[in-house]
Amino acid sequence: MNFRNVKPMLAVVIATSLLTGCNTTKAQEHKVIEDTTKIKEEQGVEQVQTVKVQSIEGNIITAIQGELTENAGPPALPNGETPTDENPPALPDGEAQAGEAGVPAKPEGGMPGGNAMGGKVFNELGESISFTVDDQTKITIEMLQGTQEGTMDNIGVNDVLEIALGDGNVATSIVVKNLQMGGGFGGSHTVTQGTSAHTIDTDESISNEHYASTEDDENALRVDGANVVLQDIQVEKLEGESSNTENGDFYGQNAALLATNGAQVTIENATVNTETVNGNGVFSYGEGTTVNISNSTIRTSARNSGGIQTTGGGTTHATHLDIETQGESAAAIRSDRGGGIVNVKGGTYTTNGTGSPAIYSTADISVADATLTANHSEAIVIEGKNSVRLENCNVVGSMDSNHLEANENTQNIMIYQSMSGDAEIGHSTFTAKGGSITAKQGDLFYVTNTTCTIELSDVKLNLANDILLKIAGNESSRGWGTKGSNGGKATVIATHQVLEGKMIVDEISTMDMTLSEGSAFTGSINETGNGGNVKVSIDGTSTWTLTGDSYITALDGDLNQIKSNGFNLYINGQRVQF
Repeated sequence: MNFRNVKPMLAVVIATSLLTGCNTTKAQEHKVIEDTTKIKEEQGVEQVQTVKVQSIEGNIITAIQGELTENAGPPALPNGETPTDENPPALPDGEAQAGEAGVPAKPEGGMPGGNAMGGKVFNELGESISFTVDDQTKITIEMLQGTQEGTMDNIGVNDVLEIALGDGNVATSIVVKNLQMGGGFGGSHTVTQGTSAHTIDTDESISNEHYASTEDDENALRVDGANVVLQDIQVEKLEGESSNTENGDFYGQNAALLATNGAQVTIENATVNTETVNGNGVFSYGEGTTVNISNSTIRTSARNSGGIQTTGGGTTHATHLDIETQGESAAAIRSDRGGGIVNVKGGTYTTNGTGSPAIYSTADISVADATLTANHSEAIVIEGKNSVRLENCNVVGSMDSNHLEANENTQNIMIYQSMSGDAEIGHSTFTAKGGSITAKQGDLFYVTNTTCTIELSDVKLNLANDILLKIAGNESSRGWGTKGSNGGKATVIATHQVLEGKMIVDEISTMDMTLSEGSAFTGSINETGNGGNVKVSIDGTSTWTLTGDSYITALDGDLNQIKSNGFNLYINGQRVQF
């Protein structure tokens, strides 16, 4: 991102006592501090400080002063994350990382590989200060890979900030620090796609051909900048190692079929098989690249080998595909860094590995009239400022929780922000109209460390447990924000929708739920006591039937639309008299 010029800043000089120092030396040190402070005040130089947020009231932040020190060793890696080329422990759901070790999976977009050093620790040193954030304050979010422009909404209690204060204690700049692991990035920052056994770089139509690859970092077929029609072809990538998993995840290295450099590819009645790491079936990379694929079968068996993969702003249109993957980190409909646009109509999309949802979205993905099944993973994952839109789809997830760490959540649909840099920070959107969503393990929806909208209309929901929706912070062991300030913010819109189950909104999270057009919610909200801010809006055609005591902060609607069913409703701490 582009940064504006900032004024030169002088570091605050902190005097330290020498073990062998004398009183004269100490006095001289204090004199230096006083003189430096006086010069700084006279010149109007902004002070840079490291602080930890204690409270936020409107645009006023109260924080305690301190400093960051290096942790003695690396923190626990986000599930599925491993340093490049090291043998990892068993890792939870999601997408795997660089290196050739047998890596169980993580949700894609977690902390990257590389020779990372330990994280940082905040140590309190000073007193609390208060400062103001205005429209001119430059807010930057520090991520594991680079930075991104932020807003006041990205700052929470317990966040560690690096601030520059101007006149009247108004912040001129704020950097929201990432205290997780730093270090090298497992993949290349440049586009690294390896080689190709067969390359098509001129416009043509081809049918009944067989393409195969056995070499490392090699595509079986690459379409490079050409307009190509491929009919009744077979593509196989059965041998050949991937030297770097992230180059395969991001750029298409080692994929069976790679379209790149603005290629326009139409694929009909194809059969694609892969058995190697990064053996993504059909990969669309880069802005201007479009893959149209229909009536085709894709099978992959190794980790980090999705069915259709879209990254770097590419586009994929898929119709009536039969996709099945076996490995970890191998979503059937898969996207990664740079995202793009994916439209799917019809077909079956099945995964069998852990960390392999039917859909993993760091893109804008729309799916209609399809069957989506994840046999050992959550069904759908959305990361960051991206979306999934379903229409008349049947979705089934069965997340394998055997490898999870203590206090980690199990869910069917997860919406989150990893802070890895794989997905832009921003508002996520999940929309489902018609069809069904079935959870065989865990909560139906889980939102953490992000803001999102969940829209449901005429969808049949089948729960594995009694939790319909959990909006909560996480332990941050995966790098998903800072513990204590990494809750979720969800807007839930139910239109002509039946909802059943418990909703949990923890104290660092919020929910704004609207029930309209004949929607019926049978369930409770925070039945064990007060949590985060919850507003419920209910129109005259909809109902809420309590199944437990419920605690909310605001109600927009008629109490006659709420049936107590023998339980209590508390609004902003006050029990409602029905």
